[in-house]
Amino acid sequence: MCTGDKCGKELVGDMSDKLGFTPEILNVLHDLDSEFLNKYNMCNHRLLKDGALSAKTKILMALAVVASKQCDKCVVAQMRSALNNGVTKEEVMEAMDVIFITSGAPAVAACKDALKLLK
Repeated sequence: MCTGDKCGKELVGDMSDKLGFTPEILNVLHDLDSEFLNKYNMCNHRLLKDGALSAKTKILMALAVVASKQCDKCVVAQMRSALNNGVTKEEVMEAMDVIFITSGAPAVAACKDALKLLK
């Protein structure tokens, strides 16, 4: 199944360009279920597009959500996306305050590897 004029690897490439890297899940989805890859792309497009909230704000929100779920790899992926979309160290650290206040030390610990990307 294609979305507009984009199919398969081209769709993965387009999403990777927007993120600034290729999460492995995109390749797995491409191989397993192209229809689901299209759904994933639609969600990703909404996240990485300015609207009432800026893309940067939505990416920081996503970072906080995956941190609250204590998904280390997800936090790294969101951090890479954040940095590739112009989020500053100061903005990340302010988001870390929100993560700590709302989700506690375990959520902050899930950010360990992602925070190393700020150096």
